[in-house]
Amino acid sequence: MPKQKHYFSCINCGAEYHDMEFMYLCPACAAENTSDMPPKGVLKTLYDFSAIKNQYGSKLKDEISPLFMPLLPIEKAESFGPLFMQNTPLMKSEGEDFELYLKDDSRMPTFSFKDRASFLVSAWAKEQGIDTIVAASTGNAGSSLAGVCASHGQKAIICVPATAPKAKLTQILMYGAQIVPVDGTYDDAFDLSVAMTEKFGIFNRNTAYNPFTIEGKKTVAFELFKQMNFSAPNRIFVSSGDGVILSGVYKGFEDLLILGLISKMPHIISVQAEGSNNIIRNLFEDAYNFIPSKTIADSISVDLPRNFYMALDFLTRYKGEGISVSDEEILAAGKELTSKNGVFAEPAATAAYAGFLKQKSSGAIQKGEKVVVLLTGSGLKDINAVQSMIEIPKPVNAEDFLKTFEI
Repeated sequence: MPKQKHYFSCINCGAEYHDMEFMYLCPACAAENTSDMPPKGVLKTLYDFSAIKNQYGSKLKDEISPLFMPLLPIEKAESFGPLFMQNTPLMKSEGEDFELYLKDDSRMPTFSFKDRASFLVSAWAKEQGIDTIVAASTGNAGSSLAGVCASHGQKAIICVPATAPKAKLTQILMYGAQIVPVDGTYDDAFDLSVAMTEKFGIFNRNTAYNPFTIEGKKTVAFELFKQMNFSAPNRIFVSSGDGVILSGVYKGFEDLLILGLISKMPHIISVQAEGSNNIIRNLFEDAYNFIPSKTIADSISVDLPRNFYMALDFLTRYKGEGISVSDEEILAAGKELTSKNGVFAEPAATAAYAGFLKQKSSGAIQKGEKVVVLLTGSGLKDINAVQSMIEIPKPVNAEDFLKTFEI
């Protein structure tokens, strides 16, 4: 077998797996998994960083991009297909004594950050001749995979909780994917998709199961590095459910740190809904306790965070931080974000903005800091969530309206 440019390392036991083209979980740790705890054995994808530094030398900084092949398990950039997008907008918000930037990944082709993972998983499958991919989703990952697979001529099978927002289910079906509504939670849908992989051999896109999803999500760090003039922000707010996007952001900056392109890790804040905060509530605990999730932010509503151990490792090793925000704070933040900045994001995304507002009001953000709020999904994904905050005016008689209207 030819030597692979990547290898895998288990987040729990540290075992390394070289010359393996692909694997889902560390077999030793996965054998200990139980249904009442987050899975162990999640793998990090690693590379020969020394060889990369030696190969590119002083030109390395200019080469870094979301399509930097030496840091991806893909052979050809063309494999990403016609929908692939990079460099989503990084918008500066005015009127602060620090620099606030909004990274708007709702501009991705299927309108969510999840496209980053779907692009990479689908591209790898294409290079291997795989034509069917399964995933569990509360909506965004499913619509993302469905759209990307449609552009590649691949079949997508999406297991979703039956309560997923109608807009997301509609998007999945319009892309032509097969949808499997599960009478249960996201965790039940996740377990079904894994069972389909184990029984039928269908390639699985699930985050915290397929290690390449992290490799797709880390590309946002490469983009930020380039967009911020080859530097890292001081502070990044990330909405978290499973902890996979959080880990992807960390992994991208960790790659840059190992390569010597940045001198320190940004201060990353994991923002969770109060009703679904099983990562940060266990951040400094010896005995873990997981409670059922209940939040309006469906995309970060998780009972058992599947990427719990990796997220915890990143947060503790790099001295990250956790913030809980209420559903009321999430909705209010979404209203401010939209009316002040013109960005309409779904509640799961505006949770990050709510976390930013909380730290801003407490004085935690220092003057002159460069702050990024990562916005992960379009508000059109879940319009029902914000209906309580708006009132659509009643129809008017046009002539009467013109007589009484004042600017």
